[in-house]
Amino acid sequence: MTATPRRVTQRDIARLAGVSQATVSLVLNNRADADVRIAPETRDRVLRAIAETGYAADPVARRLASRFNRIIGVFTYEPAFPSGSRDFFHPFLLGIEEYAERVGCDLLLFTSAPVVDGRRRIFHQDNRLRLADGCLLLGREIDADELHRLNRDGYPYVAVGRRDDAAGPVPYVGADYASAVGRLVELALARGHRRLTYLSMGIAAESSEDRRRGYLATASAAESARHRPATAADAEAVLDDLLADRSTVAFVEDFATAVALEQAARRRGLSVPGDLSLLTLGDPTVPVPTDLAFTGFRIPREEMGRQAVEVLTRVIDGSASGVQQRLLPCELVEGATLGAPEPAVGRS
Repeated sequence: MTATPRRVTQRDIARLAGVSQATVSLVLNNRADADVRIAPETRDRVLRAIAETGYAADPVARRLASRFNRIIGVFTYEPAFPSGSRDFFHPFLLGIEEYAERVGCDLLLFTSAPVVDGRRRIFHQDNRLRLADGCLLLGREIDADELHRLNRDGYPYVAVGRRDDAAGPVPYVGADYASAVGRLVELALARGHRRLTYLSMGIAAESSEDRRRGYLATASAAESARHRPATAADAEAVLDDLLADRSTVAFVEDFATAVALEQAARRRGLSVPGDLSLLTLGDPTVPVPTDLAFTGFRIPREEMGRQAVEVLTRVIDGSASGVQQRLLPCELVEGATLGAPEPAVGRS
């Protein structure tokens, strides 16, 4: 299969012409800053590079060019930004950076927000939101009071992940967790599983609620479809509970808990999926070493980042119609941890 060619960006044009990306932007918009004069030969080099590559400016970039600072803020409610390529937030930021470059916007990471009661806050005495034309919000749980204030103030923002706010609709780009979990339940039922357990992280975030909703909506055909909280630290006790209940498959919200359960089962001479099937409901939030390919789904994190910037630019320039809310499909992973139920499960 032939790979789709990568879109030519302003950065590519700048590199080919031997100029800065700002110079490319000035040439594309047929203007010069008051303090910057573009030499004719420089302009010609940029135009030649544009002609040779077939570069076409993104229409969103053109709309933003003359009216805004073209700065997009990024705020995360977690206390630290990614430190490695396997960090959960890293793919989101890759997608954000890619689309921001496409439309010629700079990114501003808001890192000065203080931590109050264990959580970072957007609004504080020295907040700098207005330096950016709008802001992307990342985090498992986003403070409802701050969403209410953003809506009230009319500040352009988009949440990465589905969000609820009783004070008004929230613009977001999220993952369709309910449908993804529902498809996994259907797969388990088709394999003959009738005693199901959902192992939650015990939090009230929208992403967790969506997963549970997908599970409950699809598991009505099962003999037993229960749910309970679980963590990696109590894997042994959780395994005891699964065996006592005669559950043959567990839907595990936290990837680290799934890994810990598989290891606990192996220590007892049980196999996954021979004695117990384990399905994971998303990507690891922290690196978890394992050689086992778990059946589950992947979250479209890069695409969520890209589309979040796209939606935000349309909110900023006024071209968005109504409150923008998108849910993107998750990719199912076949893996090796879903099998047919064995009668040996629950054996003492």
